[in-house]
Amino acid sequence: MQISPATNTDQDAIWAILKPVFRAGDTYAIDPDISRDNALAYWMDGNHRAFICHDDDTVFGTYYICPNQGGNGDHICNCGFATGKTAQGKGVARTMLDHALTTATTMGFKAMQFNFVVAANTRAIAIWQRNGFDTIGRIPDAFNHPQNGMVDALIMYRKLGE
Repeated sequence: MQISPATNTDQDAIWAILKPVFRAGDTYAIDPDISRDNALAYWMDGNHRAFICHDDDTVFGTYYICPNQGGNGDHICNCGFATGKTAQGKGVARTMLDHALTTATTMGFKAMQFNFVVAANTRAIAIWQRNGFDTIGRIPDAFNHPQNGMVDALIMYRKLGE
């Protein structure tokens, strides 16, 4: 697996990954009916720097990195991750997280924070915890999960370069 910066030519592959994730409505606080154009703009535009995890023929996952806040809060980054269904359980998320941590450090960020991790997303939480992220906050009943009803959202944080 390789990780490369995403380009406009990757938009179809990125949408193929994002669409089922967003449509499921169980991990991102995004309208499940978001349009392709709006989803790609969210993932790739503005201050988001997007990447793809791929081999020669297939994109397995994608992530973005951006400052979590502006101004005097721009030393902490935020990321979003999405993995294709067929690639789940094959180390794609861990590979992307390793790349994101290195990239964040190279970009000069001092920490990484995930602002809204759905508590029912136990696989992601386990990966983040194994990689040194602490839960620094819990927002009760923050997410209306399509199967589980109201669930908490976690704020997870890790310092970089230590």
